[in-house]
Amino acid sequence: MLRIGPYILKNRLVIAPMAGVTDRPFRMLCRQFGAGYAVSEMVASKPELWQTPKSMHRMNHDGEAAPIAVQIAGSDPQVMAEAARFNVSRGAQIIDINMGCPKKKVCRVEAGSALLRNEALVARILDAVVQAVDVPVTLKTRTGWSPEYNNAIRIAQIAENAGIQALTLHGRSRACGFDDGTVEYDSIKAVKAAVSIPVIANGDIDSPQKAKAVLDYTGADAVMIGRAAQGRPWIFRDTTHHFDNGCMPPAPKVSEVAALMQDHLEDHYTLYGNDTGVRSARKHIGWYTKGLPGAEDFRDQLNVLTASGAQLAAVVAYFSHLADFHDRLPLEPYVYSGSSALTKH
Repeated sequence: MLRIGPYILKNRLVIAPMAGVTDRPFRMLCRQFGAGYAVSEMVASKPELWQTPKSMHRMNHDGEAAPIAVQIAGSDPQVMAEAARFNVSRGAQIIDINMGCPKKKVCRVEAGSALLRNEALVARILDAVVQAVDVPVTLKTRTGWSPEYNNAIRIAQIAENAGIQALTLHGRSRACGFDDGTVEYDSIKAVKAAVSIPVIANGDIDSPQKAKAVLDYTGADAVMIGRAAQGRPWIFRDTTHHFDNGCMPPAPKVSEVAALMQDHLEDHYTLYGNDTGVRSARKHIGWYTKGLPGAEDFRDQLNVLTASGAQLAAVVAYFSHLADFHDRLPLEPYVYSGSSALTKH
């Protein structure tokens, strides 16, 4: 099992922090379906932003199970240290530092993966945050600024020396963004061999079979699943089943998905209120229904609804109609191209 400080996680499956996606309702849903660990959306380190509605929503941990992990981002060591202390005061039990985000608006202020160009600053930030709080501090990073500038091992060793207690490595450089280039699982494997702290593998883990292959190939302590969980939070249950039995379980029942969506949406509206809740729920509903019969027409109808009650009623009606024709969700199976895709060519 994976240990982060005093916390022993129940399995090797982690839901990735994704801005605008992994809010508290979605994190709790993924944990319900078997994710052993969840990290919050990225929280700004600047104090003047802490009281904004966006930050307040991201710092909401009502009802979350331990360990509560909060990700912070920034480029000033002392500001980052203060952000860590503030979030611990609000219930964070683990602080995760973002040095992996490739988005231009983050890198433009020398935060996220832009920090990988300045190893001395990386060390100062990690030292400052670790010294500022008495909870475990972890790091999420990338292989480097570009494929030609791979300093993943050096960053990992700096992190270990600073007292970082676990490292998540997305196997792409900043230049590759979220999609460009083959994920460098070789780099994750090399980092795992170079440090003694736990290493969590991240990047294109989009099926239970891929999760198993990445763990086997890299020797990582856990895998982090991101976009593949959008609209499919049961991927964690499916992955656990595959690990335990070597085969895939049947697709979830339509009635089960209808019930979990109702719970998810009700929790979502409670957190955000009607207006923001309805707008932000549309993407989740789109992910849940992607590829299902009549989904495109349904989403067009959904986009004109402005009341949470009407939106929820439309979702219930859609799945009730679907259940008249299907017992289980008629989804395409997970696609996995084989273990050869893990190696760098």
